[in-house]
Amino acid sequence: MPQRITIVRIRKDNPENINEELRWLGISLGLFGLRDRDSSCFRVFITLLKRTKKNEAVTSDEIADKLKLSRGTVVHHLNNLIESGLVIRTREGYLLRENTLERLIKEIKRDVETSIEEIENAAKEIDQRLGL
Repeated sequence: MPQRITIVRIRKDNPENINEELRWLGISLGLFGLRDRDSSCFRVFITLLKRTKKNEAVTSDEIADKLKLSRGTVVHHLNNLIESGLVIRTREGYLLRENTLERLIKEIKRDVETSIEEIENAAKEIDQRLGL
């Protein structure tokens, strides 16, 4: 499955609380933005964070019930989080890819570095074939 990694460089103000800091992190990863008006993706992410901390997978139905969202909305956000490389699906449900945010970001960093290396190698090969 292709992985879509989005990094948005925004200034980090001094957040007043942990939710603001988590929102900044999510916005920086391109997860939440103006389209997440009811903070549904943010709330799904927080639910996953809490459950992953306990090493417990959560189903889309459990998330929908807990957050009072439709299952379709939850599945949409879960698919986007999977596509971004933050979430994995297991037989038991969904978890963040790593159980700490620091490790999660380090894994994403490795993914980005690997992707850039592949793109650089392809560019080098294309340049050679073009005689540049």
